[in-house]
Amino acid sequence: MKTFLLVKTSSLGDVIHNLPVASDIRAMIPQSRVDWVVEEDYADVPRLHSAVQDILPVAIRRWRKTLHAGATRREIGRFLDALRSRTYDAVIDTQGLLKSALIAYAARGPGFGLDWRSAREPLALFYEHTYSVSWAMHAVERNRTLAARALQYTLPDGVDYGIRAAAGQFPWLAPNPYAVLLHATSQHRKLWSEACWTELGRGLAAAGRRCVLPWHGTDERARSERLAGQIPAAIVPPALGLAEMARLLAGAQAVAGVDTGLTHLAAAIGIPTVGIYCATDPAATGLYEGARALNLGGIGQAPAASEVAAALERLRV
Repeated sequence: MKTFLLVKTSSLGDVIHNLPVASDIRAMIPQSRVDWVVEEDYADVPRLHSAVQDILPVAIRRWRKTLHAGATRREIGRFLDALRSRTYDAVIDTQGLLKSALIAYAARGPGFGLDWRSAREPLALFYEHTYSVSWAMHAVERNRTLAARALQYTLPDGVDYGIRAAAGQFPWLAPNPYAVLLHATSQHRKLWSEACWTELGRGLAAAGRRCVLPWHGTDERARSERLAGQIPAAIVPPALGLAEMARLLAGAQAVAGVDTGLTHLAAAIGIPTVGIYCATDPAATGLYEGARALNLGGIGQAPAASEVAAALERLRV
């Protein structure tokens, strides 16, 4: 059996964009094993994929803050022991950053990565094999193309994220049709106006869909509460972990969200999803899920609430 290690540590959207690589490997090399190195905060995403065997969590973001502490060094040592406990036929770094290249270099097995023209940083020295992958491709196709060239298979038709999530049952959520509004993002420039969210939410409520407004952090919770005060019967849930968010999204009739990883997660699960882009170009990293997902807007071109509502209507099945 062939064994492969995927290195894609972060962020959430990038991890989701790498899921089709595991699906491609399963389809083209059925007798194989796929492991994955990922940041601890996002480990629940590859766990949803049936083709992924071992998850090797790293905590680079946390380790950076206490790099000289003994406990941190011991934790890094345990990670390296786990990383080097298996010899791989191929170690594929689709991240293309110094942190991921170092992980790929430390693993046992030949490393495959992007060449100097295709990565954000000059990393070719860390790999045995490098490949040129066009920046003009969507991130999903860049990941798939690199893996296909490394393992010498022809890309299968279509994109399969390969993840499944069961709809959750929550004590704060009645068993009625609901839509999830993902208004929050770590970058202020990506936010959609609260007036637009209110208009969209009121339209969904009038159509019989309760709106759920997840949050993470104090500022996001305050925004959820402000919006809920303007949208009839809207729900502000308690703080949810990533696995709980996947179950919430899985039970939704529809999702609308700004350029954030959770919006990509909803589309990957297969929920009708509209991505709202206000400051970034969806051609490079937008939702990439065919007939069940639509991207609206672009750099400096925030869509109107009526456009998002119409898009959600088109996605109804």
